[in-house]
Parts: sequence; structure tokens; C-alpha cells
Amino acid sequence: MTQTAFRRSASADRTGRWFGAGISCLISRGGLAWQILRSMLREIFDESAYARFLERRQLTSSSDAYAEFLDESRQQRERRPRCC
Repeated sequence: MTQTAFRRSASADRTGRWFGAGISCLISRGGLAWQILRSMLREIFDESAYARFLERRQLTSSSDAYAEFLDESRQQRERRPRCC
């Protein structure tokens, strides 16, 4: 192997490692971004609040439990003081 060929080979090896590290970094960040987005959507659409309600009341998910959750949520919104 000539010195030029060796340099090309070593350069390609470093580039491959860098590219592989970059891909794994993007995947891990993408996974984190997905988890954050999913958590945000659960909060926006009250799925997390409903899960906390079930845990607090020690209930299982059912239509009756969801109706109680909606009543409690509505009552809390009505009692909340309005500003300005």
C-alpha cells in the first residue's frame, strides 16, 4: 500500500466513524425530541391529566371515570379566577 493510498484509507475510516457518530447522535436526539413532543401532546389533550386523575382516585379507565374527570375539570376551570 502506498502512502497516498494509506492516507485515503485512514481518512475514509475517520469520516466513517464521524458519520456513524453523527447518525447515532441524531437518532438519540430525535428520540428525545419525539418523547418531548409526545409528552406535550398528552398534556395538551389532557391524557396526562386523566392518567393523574385515575391514579389519584385509584380508578380504572372507564366511561364513568372519564365523565367524572370531565366534571372535575370543568369545575376547576369555572372556579379559576379570570385576570384582566
